[in-house]
Amino acid sequence: MLPTTERSGIWGRRIAKLAEMMPESRGLIVEGKLTRMVGLTLEAIGCRAAIGEICDVINAGGERIEAEVVGFAGESIYLMPTGDIRGLQPDARVVPTGRVSEAPVGEALLGRVIDGSGQPLDGKGRLHTQARWPLDGESINPLTRDPIRQPLDVGIRAINSLLSVGRGQRLGLFAGSGVGKSVLLGMMTRYTNADVVVVGLIGERGREVKEFVDNILGEEGLARSVVVAVPADQPPLRRMHGAMLATSIAEYFREQGNQVLLLMDSLTRFAQAQREIGLAINEPPATKGYPPSVFAKLPHLVERAGNGDRGGGSITAFYTVLAEGDDQNDPIADAARAILDGHIVLSRRIAESGQYPAIDIEASVSRAMNDITTPDHQAAARQFKQYYSLYQRNRDLISVGAYEPGADEQLDQAIRIMPGMQEFLRQGRESSVDLEQSLTHLQAIFPQHRASPGANQ
Repeated sequence: MLPTTERSGIWGRRIAKLAEMMPESRGLIVEGKLTRMVGLTLEAIGCRAAIGEICDVINAGGERIEAEVVGFAGESIYLMPTGDIRGLQPDARVVPTGRVSEAPVGEALLGRVIDGSGQPLDGKGRLHTQARWPLDGESINPLTRDPIRQPLDVGIRAINSLLSVGRGQRLGLFAGSGVGKSVLLGMMTRYTNADVVVVGLIGERGREVKEFVDNILGEEGLARSVVVAVPADQPPLRRMHGAMLATSIAEYFREQGNQVLLLMDSLTRFAQAQREIGLAINEPPATKGYPPSVFAKLPHLVERAGNGDRGGGSITAFYTVLAEGDDQNDPIADAARAILDGHIVLSRRIAESGQYPAIDIEASVSRAMNDITTPDHQAAARQFKQYYSLYQRNRDLISVGAYEPGADEQLDQAIRIMPGMQEFLRQGRESSVDLEQSLTHLQAIFPQHRASPGANQ
């Protein structure tokens, strides 16, 4: 009989050999069971899973319903489904997968319309993407991020000249319903000087998705674009994933050295989806029904856009913010203004007067404009705003004939040039005005200022 130590050595080698022959495994998977469901919140016990981990909930028909861990309390974990939950029953099996959500990325996405999970919606066949990108993105050291120094031509005369946008800037488009927000987004999609355009339609009406793709974006705009569409009837987690997926796709193309334009409609729907999730897991509301997690998620999403830290690539982002009841001071609007690099306000009053795009020049600002324009350009834009604002303050007096010409020389000048300023702000949806033309038109209103395109050196 072999000595004990030798027998132990033989068995140890046999066990090691068997382990090598066995396929790679995650180890023992402990399943749980579904104990409670309220609204869209699922509660499970008997298993452990980390925040953000994907679990499969198996319904009565044996189908797997994907759900993500969004919270826990004691021995219970809270999950939020990403799809249809019909067929779930008490004590349904809950199987942790060890996976976290990732975004399929690659050149194959160009010209395609996909949903919040990266699956095609356009009927053009399967997507053959070769790479994956984390849905939460990758943080960039703020000290290594490239500064905003180059202007971006968006094809809109009023924005190019009076609210100049820089490559890597992040702006908010503040608008109520029916003031031309979608049309303005479509114009920028077609006319902006960018290599790739990523459009996120988050929480909007399903009817608007097809209209945007077919009528506003068009074949030419779609050819260099990726559209992520998650309508309002989707679960809140899927809507959030849609916004994160659009940002992840933009990050991937930025890392390839591309100049990316990211248009997200809307940031408000993203915040509302997080509010639904937070309230469902008993997070206390803090500001007008919004829990604190909403105001933590917003900067996390927005900060992923901008210039990269490896040179070359950039993400210039426009986020629409819905002003409910045309109130520009609701909590989401306030939070967005604080974390964005400027805001463009669309006015219902201006839209009703027949001026499109209905940009309220007085209420709008681009925080990067002074870094990307010449002193002459800045002087001309500043004078335009001064005369425009002076006229608007005295508009009622002028309209009723109460103003006596000659009483104020500057106001007389504002009255003379107001028709030219109004024509300058108007632009048809089928016309594109590049940066150089925009500055030439501005110069024609104020010929004493020789505005020229380009960054301030």
